[in-house]
Amino acid sequence: MNAKHNGYKPEIEAVLKGQVMTTRLDKLIGWGRKYSLFVYPFVTACCGMEYMSVSASHYDLDRFGAAFPRFSPRQSDVLWVVGTISHKLAPLPVNVYEQMADPKWVVSFGACASCGGPYDNYATVQGINTILPVDIYIAGCPPRPEAVLDGVLKLQDIVSKSKQPW
Repeated sequence: MNAKHNGYKPEIEAVLKGQVMTTRLDKLIGWGRKYSLFVYPFVTACCGMEYMSVSASHYDLDRFGAAFPRFSPRQSDVLWVVGTISHKLAPLPVNVYEQMADPKWVVSFGACASCGGPYDNYATVQGINTILPVDIYIAGCPPRPEAVLDGVLKLQDIVSKSKQPW
């Protein structure tokens, strides 16, 4: 029935205005995952100090829901590759990645993890993307905490917009 023609006033809508929100289930799950990132830090080199400084109180990674690191791949959904990866070490982050449950994301932290950094030799992997699919690259040697926070915000955007299995 049309509300204009029969004098009906939508009283229910007026009472619930601003109190009820409707959404799709996958959007709700994406919002929850966006603010509950369980990070597995794979730290191998000097970028680890910068990673620790971002987790400290001055930059407070916790306000983005990504501060508490998990050191078990089965409890993590984000793999942070922080520092130089040698070819001898390369099977380890791949093994960690394979043990992580879906959905999972990879962050390349710093110049060494992203492109080998200053080490252009036979022993260094020239970018973690040659052995793992990378979602976010954080540039710098070492990256500034502001760049890391920007990478976290971009990762949250990817997480919330991705198709959520449920």
